Amino acid sequence: MRNEFTAIIEQDGEWYIAYCPEIPGANGQGKTKDEARENLTEAIALILEDRREDGLRDVTPDAIRETLTEERSC
Repeated sequence: MRNEFTAIIEQDGEWYIAYCPEIPGANGQGKTKDEARENLTEAIALILEDRREDGLRDVTPDAIRETLTEERSC
């Protein structure tokens, strides 16, 4: 599955601060833009994993579960 998110990266002194406006709470920082982007990517993955687990916690065992994937062509 391919997901796209916006990374906003700003310099604050010697640090770069990154955040994703589509996912509240997703942010990262680093001494370089690449490091800040990498930390943001990890934060997004952790938040989405946590939301998936939380969302599925109360699903009854007899519910039908299907996996949806997004396919795009360029």
